[in-house]
Amino acid sequence: MTEVRNKQVVLRDYVSGFPKESDMNIVEGTITLKLPEGSDEVLLKNLYLSCDPYMRILMTKVEDPDFFSNYKPGSPLTGYGVSKVVESGDPDYKKGDLVWGITKWEEFSLIPSSLILFKIEHTDVPLSYYTGILGMPGVTAYAGFFEVGSPKKGENVFVSAASGAVGQLVGQFAKLNDCYVVGSAGSKDKVDLLKNKLGFDEAFNYKEETDLNATLKRYFPEGIDIYFENVGGKTLDAVLLNMRVHGRIPICGMISQYNLTQPEGVTNLANLIFKRVRMEGFMVTEYYHLYPKFLEFVLPHIREGKIVYVEDIAEGLENGPTALVGLFSGRNVGKQVLVVARD
Repeated sequence: MTEVRNKQVVLRDYVSGFPKESDMNIVEGTITLKLPEGSDEVLLKNLYLSCDPYMRILMTKVEDPDFFSNYKPGSPLTGYGVSKVVESGDPDYKKGDLVWGITKWEEFSLIPSSLILFKIEHTDVPLSYYTGILGMPGVTAYAGFFEVGSPKKGENVFVSAASGAVGQLVGQFAKLNDCYVVGSAGSKDKVDLLKNKLGFDEAFNYKEETDLNATLKRYFPEGIDIYFENVGGKTLDAVLLNMRVHGRIPICGMISQYNLTQPEGVTNLANLIFKRVRMEGFMVTEYYHLYPKFLEFVLPHIREGKIVYVEDIAEGLENGPTALVGLFSGRNVGKQVLVVARD
């Protein structure tokens, strides 16, 4: 049996407030690159790992058993990744297959085959895309906008955290649907990216706006039909004042709230009644059955250059804590990807 080193990113202890790099440790052990006799698990070599805001929630000690299954101190983080099959006890997966799904933050992972979501069949696009536009964030944007948002051509769409992994896609999907699209982001460079590369009609830096209600009225004098919610808090409160009758709010995330010991209250919820607005949270896992349909939609647009995708690449597992923590200060521009190995 061949034993090789296996570098890991493990949670040091449960996190309160903003996560720090020191909340995670880089440790190195070994792993045997051979499955035990009769095992139905799959041994993966991890190539790309996805840095996602929801991972912060899993760093918190959670008492509710119906909530997320949180990380355990001393164990590797888990998340979405792109991997190559090294050995397989499941006949559906062969040595050399490329897959994406749930894996651990380490160089090699032994996992149940049930955590693998899809084999990667299309390799004429960057493999890293399967952590983003062709992976969980892509399906999130697609399902949230088209299935939950129920867009009609020509509607007014607002996207918060618009330069991130999901937001940049929602804006482009909306433009393909002939909608008027405005995005918010946290820097001038990100605003320029939204307007000049990603095709948003308008964009603004929310950090420079002292009155978000007035800002939204400036960009949406007739109101908002669809608000794709990524941040929560004060942004959501201002949006509720500016929704149109029968508007829709797909709730994808609330990144502004994840690090607060006391989440911010929302005061304008009565507008949901007066304007008959539908606000709906959703989990991407309920929409993975749409993945083949999603690929049929998105792959031609990628190949024709009608949809672009911006990635922020960090190299090396040892840089994983920095890359992950950077999500919460807005350091990344585009989808944050961690490269573990390139083949």
